[in-house]
Amino acid sequence: MSSIQKKTDVILIGAGVMSATLGSLLKELAPEWEIKVFEKLANAGEESSNEWNNAGTGHAALCELNYTSEKADGSIDISKAVNINEQFQLSRQFWSFLVDSNLIRNPQDFIKPIPHMSLVIGEQDVSFLNKRFKALSNVPLFQGMEFSDDPEKLKEWIPLIMEGRTSNEPIAATKIDSGTDVNFGALTRMLFDHLQSKNVEIKYKHSIKNIKRTSDGSWEVKVHNLERGKIEYHTAKFIFIGGGGGSLPLLQRTGIPESKHIGGFPVSGLFMVCNNPKVVEQHHAKVYGKAKLGAPPMSVPHLDTRYIGNKKALLFGPFAGFSPKFLKTGSNLDLICSVKPNNLFTMLAAGAKEMALTKYLIQQVMLSNEKRLEELREFIPNAKVEDWEIVIAGQRVQVIKDTEAGKGTLQFGTEVVSAADGSVAALLGASPGASTAVNVMLEVLERCFPQHMKEWEPKIKEMIPSYGVSLAENPELFQEIHDSTTQTLGLGEKEPIHG
Repeated sequence: MSSIQKKTDVILIGAGVMSATLGSLLKELAPEWEIKVFEKLANAGEESSNEWNNAGTGHAALCELNYTSEKADGSIDISKAVNINEQFQLSRQFWSFLVDSNLIRNPQDFIKPIPHMSLVIGEQDVSFLNKRFKALSNVPLFQGMEFSDDPEKLKEWIPLIMEGRTSNEPIAATKIDSGTDVNFGALTRMLFDHLQSKNVEIKYKHSIKNIKRTSDGSWEVKVHNLERGKIEYHTAKFIFIGGGGGSLPLLQRTGIPESKHIGGFPVSGLFMVCNNPKVVEQHHAKVYGKAKLGAPPMSVPHLDTRYIGNKKALLFGPFAGFSPKFLKTGSNLDLICSVKPNNLFTMLAAGAKEMALTKYLIQQVMLSNEKRLEELREFIPNAKVEDWEIVIAGQRVQVIKDTEAGKGTLQFGTEVVSAADGSVAALLGASPGASTAVNVMLEVLERCFPQHMKEWEPKIKEMIPSYGVSLAENPELFQEIHDSTTQTLGLGEKEPIHG
């Protein structure tokens, strides 16, 4: 057993898109800082960031209906949609900076232009979509969005979805061509290649066993080197826990007061993948529908054109499921082990409150392939069972915490939990996750390094020109930045649909 303590400035736990983004920001802002990364698996981007484990949507609220809600007076609240779009613009700017600076190359290997569409059926939902379209059309970030309830127009936009449709129910869609498909797995691997070239030490097959405070206020991390079977100890002034679903148990081990009264609720997912190239070619868009009653926001049904390994693919889903694991490669004891005396009542309160969600997940788990095909046929009426196969997606752990809304409230979204002194931060939660990684990591920098922000600000603005500015309120700046990032990231080219 080796107990040599190795000192470093920053430790990043988990080799996913969040650690990759934070590491890349820090290397530009404080190039002299020493950074170490520990990852339990053999490669970067193998869990939640992997291209098969998430939706691959550049979440900018262009098509996701759950980011706009109808108020009691019938008007549409678009504040969340505008906020998420602003956050995605920050990611685009940072990626453009990395490409412009030759720190990463070939952006087409991780981002491609894909129209984003919302599709609804039934009079009430058509009316909602039209109101949503009108409300968003007033905001520069959503310029170019079109609305149609004309079946002939929809046949041009989405031939595969319209073919064989016999129902006379009203149907409508919105379409915006500035949407993107993002391969977060490819992006994560590129960022870690870049970090390695900047002398960041990345240790794969290293599992974190414990995190504890040392007498001088820094953190000691107990690491199991899985290849050599040895225990190592590393200390750092700052630790970021970006281990996806695995972050909660590690945060609990730090013992910081902020880690108390927080629980996690795991939700797994399945996608149906089309294996018939002729069908794949007939569709070119990400089409999002409306979530069923009681369904969590991350299970909104969508039919997506994706590029995986630069090959065009077509995925439908996700179907929610339940597994007690916090990671796809986790343990069946993860959920039980995450229940502590300080979060027991929080977890129990959530269980009592979320009966509709629990019932929904049980129904989803029980779905037969025939039932899944029925749901797919709501999108593609002529879908054939032999053209589709099931792929298991990644695990997501939704945050449960005590809020103003009451004890044991299930949080949908991404959340940073940090120590009062800024020496440790963890990222919890799920969608829109990876799309807003840059915004979330800027929040980590602001919380954990307030003493450096003044000195770092000019460099941050060089990398992310709209930092600290609302693009929704500055249409000219938005246009300038949008045109520039579109060109740098190669997002100007459009591909025709083959009907």
